[in-house]
Amino acid sequence: MEYVDETAAKIMVAARPGDSIRRIAQKIDGSYSWVYDWIERLEDAGFIRREDGVYIENYAVRDRYYDLVAAISRAVPPSIDDGYVIPHFAGMPFAYTKIDGVYVWTHGGYQIARGHDDYPIFIQVADQDVEQWTAFFDEFGIPSRIEERPDASDYDATVSYVLFPTSGEITPEWVDGNPVISLDETIDHMMEYRVNYEPALEMIADEYDRDIDASHEDPRLNA
Repeated sequence: MEYVDETAAKIMVAARPGDSIRRIAQKIDGSYSWVYDWIERLEDAGFIRREDGVYIENYAVRDRYYDLVAAISRAVPPSIDDGYVIPHFAGMPFAYTKIDGVYVWTHGGYQIARGHDDYPIFIQVADQDVEQWTAFFDEFGIPSRIEERPDASDYDATVSYVLFPTSGEITPEWVDGNPVISLDETIDHMMEYRVNYEPALEMIADEYDRDIDASHEDPRLNA
């Protein structure tokens, strides 16, 4: 019973072959030292091994952890913080996009069009994985839609997911442990809806030394 632990479960479910301990800690939003201690314990138990990265050694145990986490998610709707952890359990490539592309690249510094009682999370997924993603979120009891945010009046959960399928290869950047579309793609999205993102454009220009003419002034005032 000593291994029936939230951190142990998240490590086993989120780890992908060759992940570093730091990458796993970032995925599950855990402290490096605590995740390191648990990985040592899980390795001693024979559940994982370390060999130029972390690898699952006992998939039967991993599957039981997965079932446990999914059952808890169905019983207790996940928090917003958990909403950024759960996609890592799916085992399929994804990248945060649209509003969440901006959210990730600004390190959570810019938020728009969602609140604590209605929080859609926007992710890019591969075309061929759409049905699996939908089934995954159904298994976790979390609403999801394709290219449109779920109607908050239709469900009780705070977190939902909006899937944006792509036929191209998903090759995310990693920012603060989050896979995200490229900065160029994110800026393109922001420029398309510039009125909504002017403060964020200024943040991006300053941090990443991008030549963007941005200020907090509402551009509609000069129209």
